[in-house]
Amino acid sequence: MATATLHLPAGAVTVDAAFREEVARLSGQPLELCFQCQKCASGCYPTQEGDYTPNEIMRLIQYGARDAVLRSRTIWLCTSCETCGLRCPNGIRIAEVMDTLKQMAAARGIAPAGETGPLFHNLFLSEIRAAGRVHETMLMLKYKLKTGNLFADMKLGWQLFRRGKLPLVPRLKKDPAVRRIFERASGQE
Repeated sequence: MATATLHLPAGAVTVDAAFREEVARLSGQPLELCFQCQKCASGCYPTQEGDYTPNEIMRLIQYGARDAVLRSRTIWLCTSCETCGLRCPNGIRIAEVMDTLKQMAAARGIAPAGETGPLFHNLFLSEIRAAGRVHETMLMLKYKLKTGNLFADMKLGWQLFRRGKLPLVPRLKKDPAVRRIFERASGQE
């Protein structure tokens, strides 16, 4: 595996030539088609809080900056709204790329310091894996207990509960198709 050093404003990063091919293969997206038009960044609300814009993430992937990308806050702030993909003139579904990067980072245990996005991501997937759907109340309870931030959103939580958006009893029905999806994704088929 060929490596080199890339100097970015944030500092020098190690370049991994195989990273772009790995992300392209796992996401199924033609990363080489990104020519930095920045249309993806113009509609990305989470960019205001992230460390990179979507087009900068794409460029870092093209450069092979594995560590910089997988340690980025931006990948965890992406809500997969697909605005970036709709605006891309080359049809690159950047949300697919961001989801792939989240999975790669989670598999390696990489998370930006102080970020709770990876925790929420893992709790969300474990809820789906266990029940086939998400029971929002249980998800939020687990998240609040794990972060220790129990009362920060209490007023909002009460409003959601009163409107029936956080039911105490889950409306879940186990679906074997969901189990098969997780088995396929992990290669256990």
